[in-house]
Amino acid sequence: MTETSFATRFVDDQSIPWESVAEGVKRKIMTYDTNLMMVKVAFETGGIGTLHEHRHTQISYVESGAFDITIADETKTLRTGDAYYIPPNIRHGAVCVEAGVLVDVFTPMREDFV
Repeated sequence: MTETSFATRFVDDQSIPWESVAEGVKRKIMTYDTNLMMVKVAFETGGIGTLHEHRHTQISYVESGAFDITIADETKTLRTGDAYYIPPNIRHGAVCVEAGVLVDVFTPMREDFV
């Protein structure tokens, strides 16, 4: 894969299809290169991003809705406009308490998503 295999300067959200990843959860990969990836994840109320960990640094922004976000042994309810940071190899997950969208940014890119 080249460093700019999918990266584009401008991204038309409407042109990218949603992909179902779990019951009540779907995502779309907005853009990426080998160093960085942006992903939108839409949740229905009650949708769960199961607890997991990965080698990537992650920053997420709550575009809309409300989520109980767990990072390590701490859980907080975050709402529209809030953000959070997850260091590499830290267990984390999300439970949607009000339908909404998270925007996740990973470095390096999540190879397992493509």
